[in-house]
Amino acid sequence: MATIEGSYFDCPSSSEPEPGPSTSGMGISIQKREPILKLQHPVSGVEPIAWSDDHRISICTSRNISVLEQICDIHGYGQDMVIHRTSIAASLNSCLLKVGSKKEVLECKERFANSKDLTISQTFMLDRVLNTDGKALPSMRGFKYTCWSPLGCDSNGRCLLAALTLDNRLTIQANLNRLQWLQLADLTELYGDMLYETSFKHSRLDAPRSEAENFSEYERRHSMQCPVRMEWSSICTTQQVKLNNECLDVGTVLLAVLFENGDIAVWQFQIPFLGKESITSCNTIESGISSPSVLSWWEYEHSGRKMSGLIVGSAFGPVKILPVNLKAVKGYFTLRQPVVLWQETDQLPVQSIRCLSLYHPHQKCNCSLVVAARGPYVFWCLLLISKAGLNVHNSHVTGLHSLPIISVAADRQNGTIYTCSTDGKIRKLTPIFTDVAVKFDHDLIKLPDYLGSVRVHGIAVSPNGAYMSAVTTEGMNNGLHPVNRNFHVQFVTLMTPEEAAIQLMESSVQNLFKQVDLMDLVRWKILKEKQISEDLQEALNRKLELNGSTYLWRFKLFLLRIVYQSLQKSPSAAPWKPSQDDSKMQVGGNIEVENCKEQQGTGEKQQKNSALKQKGSRKRAAAEVSRDSDSEELSKDPVIEPEDDNLESGKEKKEESLEEKLLAVQARIEAVEMHLTREHMKHVLGEVYLHTWITENTSVPSRGVCDYLMSDPSYDDRTARVLIGHVLKKMNKQTFPEYCSLCKEVLPFTDRRQAVCANGHIWLRSRLD
Repeated sequence: MATIEGSYFDCPSSSEPEPGPSTSGMGISIQKREPILKLQHPVSGVEPIAWSDDHRISICTSRNISVLEQICDIHGYGQDMVIHRTSIAASLNSCLLKVGSKKEVLECKERFANSKDLTISQTFMLDRVLNTDGKALPSMRGFKYTCWSPLGCDSNGRCLLAALTLDNRLTIQANLNRLQWLQLADLTELYGDMLYETSFKHSRLDAPRSEAENFSEYERRHSMQCPVRMEWSSICTTQQVKLNNECLDVGTVLLAVLFENGDIAVWQFQIPFLGKESITSCNTIESGISSPSVLSWWEYEHSGRKMSGLIVGSAFGPVKILPVNLKAVKGYFTLRQPVVLWQETDQLPVQSIRCLSLYHPHQKCNCSLVVAARGPYVFWCLLLISKAGLNVHNSHVTGLHSLPIISVAADRQNGTIYTCSTDGKIRKLTPIFTDVAVKFDHDLIKLPDYLGSVRVHGIAVSPNGAYMSAVTTEGMNNGLHPVNRNFHVQFVTLMTPEEAAIQLMESSVQNLFKQVDLMDLVRWKILKEKQISEDLQEALNRKLELNGSTYLWRFKLFLLRIVYQSLQKSPSAAPWKPSQDDSKMQVGGNIEVENCKEQQGTGEKQQKNSALKQKGSRKRAAAEVSRDSDSEELSKDPVIEPEDDNLESGKEKKEESLEEKLLAVQARIEAVEMHLTREHMKHVLGEVYLHTWITENTSVPSRGVCDYLMSDPSYDDRTARVLIGHVLKKMNKQTFPEYCSLCKEVLPFTDRRQAVCANGHIWLRSRLD
């Protein structure tokens, strides 16, 4: 592996030196990012941390889910990461699985608790799921696992959160107003009602089961409803047939839920997911795996068609792919039979599974790489389709960790895998393809020394591989465990800002919101250096000359705004804090009189203070005059020079140069904003020209936009002029002005920033679109 020499960002010089980038043994450059976030409660569950595609991080704790949203703030002055924190509280009521009627359940609990068979009574009394009323048992409050849906599943086009509590309640959460999380559906309750209607059988054709009075049947009904893991699929398209026999493409997403008995429930949701009414179907698959431990979706694309399945791992060791029959889903085909990836029952539990879609350079085709943690080893399996069929190559990577692997994270953009164990050791695995299979280069990523001895509970990688977040606690100190444990979320960089800038310019996503982690790295560098590097400017200008897309122009606007923000002086006080001069409101008649007296007293004091200030200012002015005369006398002497004048002149020069820089950057921002506005105006006029159907509420100011584009004689765009000519010819003498929402007056299109009607009502416009 090549060593990354140096860092793209130089640490700012200060009285207290900041810790620089630490390079591990095999050349992985890591740098810590602030802030370090402290969690209010201990973490709980398996793999407690997850990072979504819309840059939100969920951490499972014993009382709530702490959600951290990374925001790239263009108005902030600080160099720290901007994190918006929310939380989802655990329910105070314990989850009761529906295994029969209330009367039947009460009779069964009493019978099992008082049974003379100790194998039944003790098993029942010590099981927190079966005996929900056991007050002597430890509390089951907290969260076990969370997973994020793909981008675009809720009503705002963002990600949904599936949350599983320790007492087996599975819910779908959505953050619709940025401040509060809303529970959209309780899947555990819905699935229990479905099983109760079918008498706890997978289908009505199955043989009848025994009653819940039988303890084994009572356990079976609970294991049918106890989720182990759940995972979201990617968004797929289904066809719905209308009443007039027309086909409508509808976006759907699947949620697979793995239960303790090995069953898998596949929920199909319509997008956007709004609640119970958005549930399309729920099908149950029997996996046949005993003691299942982990679940993951497997998606493979070959020759323009997609293949889908579910990877299930067992606590005893086996791993296999189950076919999923996706009916009415466009572009998908299913496996004919299950594919066994590892069949040895070697008592190595499968902890975590990740799947990567890669391109095989030797076979010249797409392939699927499945990676699973089995104890301290990493199991990998390479699947690719050739003329002979589906080829499967598998093996293990050993010697990575001395303790079992507790978390695996995958960077799907760059094709790398990260593993960690509880002792704080993190490894990076990079797949290298051979003629037949694949081998791995693994590097040790040691957390910076200034973090101290830490214990890692889980890791997650940002969607574009810029950051890694880790949940840590204090490790052993001098061979002793800490008395009190504090849980923190720490962030480290996985790439340099230069690499992030290159990835942003060469990205095929063409969306800055989806690449917030990369933008934050670039923002960090600009705020530290207070300028854009020449290499980045030249590379961006070359890209704009070859392909002047609006995405690259928006990226350039983002860079200029960050530079403008870095040149400004940071305020001494936070803008949200109230000023201390504001008088407090008092209630009551006596208090009002006292307040009047106090106001009179304060008024007299203010008059005295103003008089004293005037006297002081006069004395100060006289002192300045005398100082000026002294400086004139000193200036006559060729040896002695006034130091105060030199300092003041130096400060004035710095302020003038800073103002010149600010004006220059502001002029460049105006030019880029004007370019983007014109491009969007051309897009709007193109839509107006192509669409001939005009509704009653249509208020696109087509003529105003045309006049605004033609008003600038320096703007010479032949495409715009031809388009304007076609639009004006089509409109003839018609005008489609905008109207004021208050007084219904015509809004003239004279300014791209705001519109003012004849009565003075001001309406702000978007500067860009």
